[in-house]
Amino acid sequence: MEAVKVKNLTKKYGDRKALDKVSFSVKKGEIFGIVGRSGAGKSTLIKILRGSLDYDEGEVEILGRKDNFREITAIHLQRNFALWADSVINNVIRKLYAIKNNCDESLPLEEEYKDYEKDALEILKLVGLEHKKDAFANILSGGEKQRLILARQIAKLYLKKDGILLLDEPATMACPASKQKLLDAIKNINKKLGITVILTSHLPEIHKYLCDRVLLLEEGKVKMIDKPDKVLEEFLKDMKPPYNRKKNIKDRDIIKVENLYKRYFVVRGGETLNLRDISFNIKEGEIVSIIGPSGVGKTVLLRILAGLELPDKGRVIVDGVDLSKFGWERINLRKRIGILHQEFSLPYYQTVENLLKYRLGLKGEKALAHAKQKAKELNLNEKVVDAIYQLIDLPESEREMKLQKLGLSEDIIYQLFPPIVENFNPKEILEALDLSEEILKKKISELSGGEKVRVAIALQLITKPKILFLDEPFGDLDPITLRDVSNYLKKINEKFGTTIVLVSHHLDFIKEISDRAILLEDNKVISGEPEKICEEFIKKSEAKFLKEGINC
Repeated sequence: MEAVKVKNLTKKYGDRKALDKVSFSVKKGEIFGIVGRSGAGKSTLIKILRGSLDYDEGEVEILGRKDNFREITAIHLQRNFALWADSVINNVIRKLYAIKNNCDESLPLEEEYKDYEKDALEILKLVGLEHKKDAFANILSGGEKQRLILARQIAKLYLKKDGILLLDEPATMACPASKQKLLDAIKNINKKLGITVILTSHLPEIHKYLCDRVLLLEEGKVKMIDKPDKVLEEFLKDMKPPYNRKKNIKDRDIIKVENLYKRYFVVRGGETLNLRDISFNIKEGEIVSIIGPSGVGKTVLLRILAGLELPDKGRVIVDGVDLSKFGWERINLRKRIGILHQEFSLPYYQTVENLLKYRLGLKGEKALAHAKQKAKELNLNEKVVDAIYQLIDLPESEREMKLQKLGLSEDIIYQLFPPIVENFNPKEILEALDLSEEILKKKISELSGGEKVRVAIALQLITKPKILFLDEPFGDLDPITLRDVSNYLKKINEKFGTTIVLVSHHLDFIKEISDRAILLEDNKVISGEPEKICEEFIKKSEAKFLKEGINC
């Protein structure tokens, strides 16, 4: 029996066809995968199946219906972390109660909510969270939050005992152990509830582990539908080979981490992070990757290395500067550092050229000279100026929040550090990232996903930093584009001698790009050859899906 029928489906955005006469069917109880390059139309297709996006031509039928798909589908989005500040089981109970009574989830918990505990617990068992039922949702790890969101989303399907579960890039940003648990939860839901699953993913190993069949989308058209192995072979056939760079690692420690401690504690949730006695060094010109399970502190560690947070104890020396000592030395160091965050955002209305000039100006010599003079006029000491200047390297939302807490507007940054542009010549950077000079005149809204990542990297490289920090900014990239980015980073390291320190859950990418990998686990630092360290991590994570992956 066919659960989903799609015939000649066409969707246009202006003059561009995101989907062009797409036809396929999905059997009841099947796990059906959709794969394709960034921009191929995967997310558009999922949104149409959900009923949240109109289409221009064609027919869509789900479980015999031709409309009101929201009633018979559930959707799980990769970057959705919308949860109630309540216990795990109450998060599911609220959902069940709202569905059964057609009311708002935010209503205060009443005695009758207890009638839903049994069903809520059964749903939590499906996603492997029954042991966390009384924990507060806000202290769960990222992977656990994803599974709780999945539990909430399938509540409607659980009550109906039927429906379609739609998954858009599940678990892309999670560590191997978290991915494995989420994938097993999806298998559980499919097997025990008989729910049909349709998922998009860039990761070949996820399709191999989960799917019965896979559809390959190419520029909005169906290229082929077949068993996972055949489709993935076709998908990856145009992948470029890895670039073999000439290494130029100097016998000088550009980063020294000495006995670092960092602890986070929340009143109602207890300890959420406790880094203890962490020590390691990084040589100038090295490419070093930091890996480890979700919640172990990789992002926090990277932020400490970039001077965006301070350790509770210990020392971090970056390019000869002690990061605990605020002042002009640290301010000057910021010129030599670039950091690209996981949740980077680019203003869609700006041109690439304007953004590059702006970034170059903020970190230029004249901007710093102006800051010294302006600080005297405003009677600001160098520690305050340093604290304000480091805000430019924070994600936009965090920067705004910190300024608001201080009772300041963003104008204070530009009063002290006006973007004064001199010698704007981005040619070398654009060439290293395989971007043509024509891209300078394009707005961010006109770029593809792969181009946006490369422009984000270019924004950090335009000041010619000695050190580039990358915090998993590649999670949304397909493996073909990821190989391209890997090659670009290796060329940048070779051409400019840039030391690169990155955090990523893409272990194939880490094996390919790194000189050394650092595994952060249980407050131990295990450092060594990337292939060996990654394999050790996979073994400890019990990530069965990676054993079925594709070595590209």
